[in-house]
Amino acid sequence: MAQRTPASQLEWMQTVIARYESPLIRYAAKLTGNSDRARDVVQDTFLRLCGEERDKVEGHVAEWLFTVCRNRAVDVQRKESRMSSLSQSQAAAHESRDNIPSAGLEQREAINQVLRVLDTIPESQQEVIRLKFQNGFSYRQISNVTGLSISNVGFLIHTGLKTIRQRMNAEPNAPKRI
Repeated sequence: MAQRTPASQLEWMQTVIARYESPLIRYAAKLTGNSDRARDVVQDTFLRLCGEERDKVEGHVAEWLFTVCRNRAVDVQRKESRMSSLSQSQAAAHESRDNIPSAGLEQREAINQVLRVLDTIPESQQEVIRLKFQNGFSYRQISNVTGLSISNVGFLIHTGLKTIRQRMNAEPNAPKRI
């Protein structure tokens, strides 16, 4: 193990936070249904990272972060299960715009339409699709985060995308292909 200075540790932590904070907040917001709760979950995730030895997480920090975030979000949801989730309009008001391209109203509308349809499929399919396409995770990484088998991850993604395509093609003014 190489000797690390506090300055190098701080720099590493700042880099990790800069890279993963927004994707983790989006992920946690989807799991918790509340952007404020999601920020708390992500803050707790980073605090846990501070307490972890860097050598134990380096090389798979994204998987580690998303796994801890997911577990924390599930814990929070269990504790607050009696509270109602955000309405569609409230969620849209707090939704991150980081992943929406600035070019073209039509493209933004198509993306919004896909996201609306995505919200109608089972949550297990939503989660793996978001991890794959919003965060760029491999099937193995998604498997590590969710605890599902790699083949189950592939099945859920395939089934979810097939359902989204069918529903998109059934809607008027839907884009021809996604």
